[in-house]
Amino acid sequence: MNEKNLKKKKNALQYDRERAFFIATQPAKNVCEILETTRAGLPEEEVETRRKQYGENEIAREQRDRGLVMFIKTFINPFIGILMGLALVSLVIDVWMAEPQDREWTTVIIISAMVLLSAILRFVQERKSDIASEALQKMVNNTASVYRDGATESQEINIEDIVPGDVVYLAAGDMIPADMRIIESKDLFISQSSLTGESDAVEKTPELNGDASQLKSITDCNNISFMGSNVVSGSAIGIVFATGQSTYLGTIAKSLTGVRAQTSFDIGINKVSLLLIRFMLVMVPFVFLVNGITKDDWFDAFIFAISIAVGLTPEMLPMIVTSNLAKGAVTMSKRKTIVKNLNAIQSFGAMNILCTDKTGTLTHDKIILERYLNVAGKEDIRVLRQAYFNSFFQTGLKNLMDKAILSHVKELGYENLEEQYKKIDEIPFDFSRRRMSVVIEDSNGQRQIITKGAIEEMLAICSYAEYNGKILPMTQELREMVLRESNAMNDGGMRVLGVAQRNWIEKNHSFAVEDESDMVLIGFLAFLDPPKESAERAINQLHAHGVEVKVLSGDNEAVVKAICRQVGVDTTFTLDGGEIETMSDEALKERIGEVKIFAKLTPMQKTRIITMLQEQGNTVGFLGDGINDASALRQSDIGISVDTAVDIAKEAADIILLEKDLMVLEEGVIEGRKIFGNIMKYIKMTASSNFGNMFSVLAASAFLPFLPMLPIQLLIQNLLYDTSQTAIPFDRVDKEYLKKPRKWDASDLSRFMIFIGPISSIFDITTYLLMYFLIGPMVFGGVAYHVLDGAQQLEFAKLFQSGWFIEGLLSQTLIVHMIRTRKIPFIQSSASLPVTLSTLAVMAVGIVLPFTGLGSQIGLVPLPFSYFPWLIATLLCYCVLTQVVKTWYIRKFSRWL
Repeated sequence: MNEKNLKKKKNALQYDRERAFFIATQPAKNVCEILETTRAGLPEEEVETRRKQYGENEIAREQRDRGLVMFIKTFINPFIGILMGLALVSLVIDVWMAEPQDREWTTVIIISAMVLLSAILRFVQERKSDIASEALQKMVNNTASVYRDGATESQEINIEDIVPGDVVYLAAGDMIPADMRIIESKDLFISQSSLTGESDAVEKTPELNGDASQLKSITDCNNISFMGSNVVSGSAIGIVFATGQSTYLGTIAKSLTGVRAQTSFDIGINKVSLLLIRFMLVMVPFVFLVNGITKDDWFDAFIFAISIAVGLTPEMLPMIVTSNLAKGAVTMSKRKTIVKNLNAIQSFGAMNILCTDKTGTLTHDKIILERYLNVAGKEDIRVLRQAYFNSFFQTGLKNLMDKAILSHVKELGYENLEEQYKKIDEIPFDFSRRRMSVVIEDSNGQRQIITKGAIEEMLAICSYAEYNGKILPMTQELREMVLRESNAMNDGGMRVLGVAQRNWIEKNHSFAVEDESDMVLIGFLAFLDPPKESAERAINQLHAHGVEVKVLSGDNEAVVKAICRQVGVDTTFTLDGGEIETMSDEALKERIGEVKIFAKLTPMQKTRIITMLQEQGNTVGFLGDGINDASALRQSDIGISVDTAVDIAKEAADIILLEKDLMVLEEGVIEGRKIFGNIMKYIKMTASSNFGNMFSVLAASAFLPFLPMLPIQLLIQNLLYDTSQTAIPFDRVDKEYLKKPRKWDASDLSRFMIFIGPISSIFDITTYLLMYFLIGPMVFGGVAYHVLDGAQQLEFAKLFQSGWFIEGLLSQTLIVHMIRTRKIPFIQSSASLPVTLSTLAVMAVGIVLPFTGLGSQIGLVPLPFSYFPWLIATLLCYCVLTQVVKTWYIRKFSRWL
């Protein structure tokens, strides 16, 4: 194809409103010509040409950041900004403004090291999570049915491979893969809620209804379906006229791919961050003024205040949060679970109610056709035959029951069924009728309509029943007998469908729901959908971890109860869709807590139940895989689906299970609570430590004639402490903590700071007294500080600073072990090996540092061995007092992490 023709074709196919309206107003028979395609589809050579011209069928999405971009973004947070600002101040004062011989790079280097440590660790964890998720995402594909190369049967291709001019077949459950003009349809209803906000599905037909000039929006065109919408019921054939960024959805993609809404967890983390920043901004000027006034050296006071600001900045918080979530995603990926949204893992831990569909989640994917009975309750091959016709000739989404029926092809000898019968029309399934019909014609030209569906809905359209070879009116007695037979099979855990027919149909086209009348009920189909072996164990484990399980099913109440009894769900209270429909919101809210089983629900009723549970303060998860589950998946706090789910369900879910192992749910709950617990450890350690340090620094600044620690020493101490915190995401969490759902609640954070923070200050002050009145004078021959000359006072100050450096570092590091558990640390609960090794390593470095050349360069001096027994006693007393206060605090407030 030459360049001129390519340009012409691009102009003909490029999406815009005028073009879309033009295509909508053309007769269906002319659309193929306008879009330069045929009803049999495009040849492969033309597909490749158009793919090169228009690119892949993708819209702008929130793409995962790659390499350098992801690394740069790890630096974008307020704490890193504060540290970089402090580093810049130090660079100006210590380097640019200083004489060449006095230039000091140490502060800049240490702050930069702290920033890099936080950023690199965060980047590594995020990258690991992305790599694991990408590997799994490649295993999940959304597909579309397309006619190409003149084939009579459609073929499944990836949605990304669709090009303008492709002829696409649509059925219930499909996502619309591109903007399309409908040229054939059968009872096609499409949900456009993601584009228009309308909750009701709209009917689409081949020809435009009404005057095009009266349409207010392109989405009002009843013969165009748009990318991003989905088929609720019916079937259709359409021709693609816009793909990717040229679609209606593509034009608004930027507004759809913005920053996701913040969860309560996000908001809570931000509030804590702002609290700690405000605390630092108030504290630092105060320390600067006190030291400047008492020491009369404003330059040193300023540098000291900068170091305090660095120490009070919890720069590791973003790393701790991200690393915890990313580690959780990696852990889940090992169980072949795709985490589409990192925060979904934390929501797992907060979830206290799991609502689940029954079919394919609690039960096996493969349904078995156990019995095919006539109305008299006897096995009848004719019932199976009529059901086979219905399932074989329907063009909609074949569900598990259809597949079970079709598996009997050899038994019926219907390998060449299409040679004996042909389909005239069909009336597709929808969730309000809960039945579907086909109209077929045999080789003699005789037509019949065959319908199968839920028993109650079938009885509503059957005026007759075939009983013992005779066609009898559907009397009340006969109706009750049918229901008794159905209920008996339901009570045995079997799903029951009715099969009905009407012969000698004279009508030959345009069949509709009204034609499902005066039917003859001929029998039952009974399906066994056994529960999964893992279902009962998984539900018991969820109950043990404080997660209540509710079953939200569209199935018959008796069947749902039979399955629920087998898997351990309480069947005492139930509600069905008919009852819910008549209940007010207030009445439903009163019942919704005690009811565990909801049966015969419509999709909107599932969503209504989840919304009400959320309004009552619950964190609600939903597990589903069907068309009727998509709305509930979107509404829930954490939507969980499976790889074999319909496209719209996978798109709506936060988490996708590649293997239907329900035990993964328990692991997700535990992982979410571990993540939450480890994040709360860091937040409470940091908040209480900073609060305690405030008193320690203020006391030292007010009463000591020298700085309690040099700025460089504070920076080194903070760098070592931060290093010990990097292992927190890998810490274990007490089993007791994992037993209950964990929701963000920082209401006791200030109380925790007030009671726990000052404990460290007590022992900081005792260390001041020890160094100033005992160790210092002992080293200098019993002479007090104020009697010493200037050089000796400088050495005395170094000795003091070295003593507080070690005690402050060790007490800060030990607090990790004290706060991480409600129990007695080291005895009743021990930290994970990474945490233990990191804290031991940092403590060892802190003790050894004053005895090294590096220590002397930063103003530290070796301490006498008489100091260390006092240090051990101080740390032991600190641990004991903290444990006593912790025990009292837990008894008093019933809270800890």
